[in-house]
Amino acid sequence: MPKIDINAAPVKTGSIYPEPYNGQMAGRRSQRLGEHAGLTQFGVNIVHLEAGAPASLRHWHLREDEFAMVLTGELVLVEDAGETVMRAGDCAAWQAGVPDAHRFINRSQAPASFLIVGSKAEEEEATYGDVDMKIHISGGKARFTYHDGSDWSGPRDLAASGIAPKGDSK
Repeated sequence: MPKIDINAAPVKTGSIYPEPYNGQMAGRRSQRLGEHAGLTQFGVNIVHLEAGAPASLRHWHLREDEFAMVLTGELVLVEDAGETVMRAGDCAAWQAGVPDAHRFINRSQAPASFLIVGSKAEEEEATYGDVDMKIHISGGKARFTYHDGSDWSGPRDLAASGIAPKGDSK
């Protein structure tokens, strides 16, 4: 197995979220190690977060497992059950199909990073816990909907839709 040149891996900044959520991902970038190595069955990324930056909106995956390990700094893991401070060497994992919306936030004053490994299902759906939005991935293309399956056209009030947000809604 050839050694991977981490510095040659493609870097992605921000997210694929529609606005206004993409704008909330400032200070986030990820090195696409799995893509760089040509892996097709699972993704491997190092996510770098500047002070105050979130890694994502809180979400859970229908078909994909996820594993994360903090590499540097201190992050806060926000899940349905609450918050956990995570430091270098701490790990977390989420099974596909278990509705526990989660995300990392860097609430420290210094940069932090984590390794994220996840399976790559050909058809995937992720549900966002604090906003009325889902992502559907098929054939490498993303489509956003509301929780009820109707096409997404912009943020709408969760209370009016009957969906109560859980945990950190920042």
